[in-house]
Amino acid sequence: MTNPTAAMLVIGDEILSGRTREANAYHLAGRLGRVGIDLREIRVVPDDHAVIVDALQSLSATHTHVFTSGGIGPTHDDITADAVAHAFGVGIDIRDDARAALQAAVGHARTLTAEHLRMARIPRGAELIDNPISGAPGFSIGNVHVMAGVPAIFVAMLDAVLPSLEAGRPVLSDELRFEVGEGRIAAPLRDLAAEMPDLSLGSYPFHEGSVYGTNIVVRGTDRARIDLAIERLEAIRRSHG
Repeated sequence: MTNPTAAMLVIGDEILSGRTREANAYHLAGRLGRVGIDLREIRVVPDDHAVIVDALQSLSATHTHVFTSGGIGPTHDDITADAVAHAFGVGIDIRDDARAALQAAVGHARTLTAEHLRMARIPRGAELIDNPISGAPGFSIGNVHVMAGVPAIFVAMLDAVLPSLEAGRPVLSDELRFEVGEGRIAAPLRDLAAEMPDLSLGSYPFHEGSVYGTNIVVRGTDRARIDLAIERLEAIRRSHG
């Protein structure tokens, strides 16, 4: 069985400028791996309507799921919802259930402002993604899941949407430490990777004091195959001292 695939679209000038450190991709990658969805691509784009539309159309055509992060707040540069509507060729307007979620979050004694209502604009045909933290919902349309950029809210929205998605076999991993530089083991590692193409073998050099070494990480969906690869790696390690 081939696992479903996913892409992530991170939206925001603040990421590209270095003003904000991106944290959601790290969380998403770990969560998707554990449920058997292969994250294949992470793309970062500015707050530019045409660029967002182009990226959404490209990614949604080539992956089972697309997750977006950022650009659904109340300010002028929060343009993700409009771009998603454009990408899918549908209208967008304030929706009653989104308005109700925001009203419940701020309290029924308060009147929703224009800024609140901007966050209640949802593309036609989308399903809301619950936001238990601030009330402003995300949404899913087609295979695109639109979520907030604030890490705590992104995590909560992912918790809400992930159980409903097509998934596959969880991705498992194991690793082995070599206290030699990766150049010393490049050739046997290349041979092992060619013999076991169903697994991913990653080589990660490290430097600890006077020790130069390499951690080899094996990833796949079959525990027996991973264990076999680790056995082969242990034999390579023994042969290199």
